[in-house]
Amino acid sequence: MNVFRLTGDLSHLVAIILLLLKIWKTRSCAGISGKSQVMFALVFTTRYLDLFTNFISPYNSVMKVIYLGCSYATVYMIYMKFKASYDGNHDTFRAEFLIIPVGGLAFLVNHEFTPLEILWTFSIYLESVAILPQLFMITKTGEAETITTHYLFALGLYRALYLINWIWRYYFEGFFDLIAIVAGCVQTILYCDFFYLYITKVLHGKKLSLPA
Repeated sequence: MNVFRLTGDLSHLVAIILLLLKIWKTRSCAGISGKSQVMFALVFTTRYLDLFTNFISPYNSVMKVIYLGCSYATVYMIYMKFKASYDGNHDTFRAEFLIIPVGGLAFLVNHEFTPLEILWTFSIYLESVAILPQLFMITKTGEAETITTHYLFALGLYRALYLINWIWRYYFEGFFDLIAIVAGCVQTILYCDFFYLYITKVLHGKKLSLPA
């Protein structure tokens, strides 16, 4: 554990909590991509199958349970509790175009050809692109609520901090995971345009919109 991983985890947690609070307080999931949230739930499910078989630390186990619980709570609120407010007409990104290729890649490129390792690799690859339906939805609608942009910024910051964490671990621990680093780079690149707009518009009180 180092400061970059810790702050990355906290940024990730803040992002998830912001999204849940947004939905709960407004009693609406308007502007939120249900497809992105389903993919994030799938990411956590396939990554944390070792929750009860591979104990690392109390912190690690608690964070896994929180991520799983919050992701499924978000999906429940979008597709069941506040289903009437879900904007399915704009959430039209073809998620299968991400899930199927990622699944195939996980079988072909992994550290070890075992079920748990393949599923872990699948989760890493899928997380790198799971935000695309949300970004596509913002592009299609033309704008995003401020709280949604804060959620996306915190999520992108988490990924960027984890990249610094990998660099730190390489130099100080000799640890190097090419799969995680490449996937993290891809995910961070997807946020670059959003980061620029967030800093130049949202932080100055302007409405964020992504170019179509």
